[in-house]
Amino acid sequence: MEDKRWDSRYCDTVVCVDECADGAWRGRLINPGLEEPVAFRGVMQFLLEMERLLDDTKFPEPFACTRTFASVEPPMAGTASGPEQGRAATFSLRILFRQNASWQGSVRWLEGRREESFRSVLELLLMMNSALSQERPGGE
Repeated sequence: MEDKRWDSRYCDTVVCVDECADGAWRGRLINPGLEEPVAFRGVMQFLLEMERLLDDTKFPEPFACTRTFASVEPPMAGTASGPEQGRAATFSLRILFRQNASWQGSVRWLEGRREESFRSVLELLLMMNSALSQERPGGE
């Protein structure tokens, strides 16, 4: 039996950012491994929900265990439904590796029709933020 984690469609997560006010993101994650979209409020919750998704699908496996001050699980985010497009921006995120307590992969900005590789979560967030900072055609 083939392991569905290796199917490329499970590697990509669509990140729909619906609001980006003063750097505070609000949106949802869409992935075939999720029963329904997972909502996030803020960059930290985005990162925690992505990490939970990666842990649940076990792909990619982390290179090292994540260290924490507490062993308490973060609360589950609420879910949101809607089309696979964010009102502020839409990204397709492919995380290929989890090394050095970070992520490495590629991100596609769908509206800007650009794709870039990233070597860390910080680099990913800076790229996504630069796209969110640009005015969209037909702006809001």
